[in-house]
Amino acid sequence: MEVMKVNGKDYEIIKLLGHGKGGYSYLATDGEKQFVLKQIHHEPCDYYQFGNKIEAEKTDYNRLCQTGILLPEMYEVDDKEERILKEYIDGPTIYNLVLNDQMKEEYLQQIREISQQVQKKGLNIDYFPTNFVVQKGKLYYIDYECNEYMEEWNFENWGIKYWSKTKEFLDYVEKH
Repeated sequence: MEVMKVNGKDYEIIKLLGHGKGGYSYLATDGEKQFVLKQIHHEPCDYYQFGNKIEAEKTDYNRLCQTGILLPEMYEVDDKEERILKEYIDGPTIYNLVLNDQMKEEYLQQIREISQQVQKKGLNIDYFPTNFVVQKGKLYYIDYECNEYMEEWNFENWGIKYWSKTKEFLDYVEKH
């Protein structure tokens, strides 16, 4: 059993949920409740430039809270260990729904609404389908990454390429 601390409190790691360009996300528990524990990493990323990742997570979370979109609550930040403890949103990712031919039109409607909400605040989010979870029919953006709005990176110009079994989606599946 692996244990990781956040601000001195122990969390048992249940499993790895994902490895992104900014960190590793684990399903963790304090013995009573489940959480996502994100460990920031400093692995190179050839297509994205980072500054201070832990500060960016906090800043981006606060910016996203202003948009009104559904996202997991940030409970704790451990600056020293570069760890974030956040709400666990249980459900399938859009990636898995597309992969298993279970995607629904209502999720596309919801992502378009989310896209409009963040664009109104001058932001883009990472529209890659692993960053979205469906819980009780509602779409949650489970990442905190956001950037200044640029049309080329909005949902309709970039994200949509991965929300169905397009060539781009299938190429990604093949490589990963």
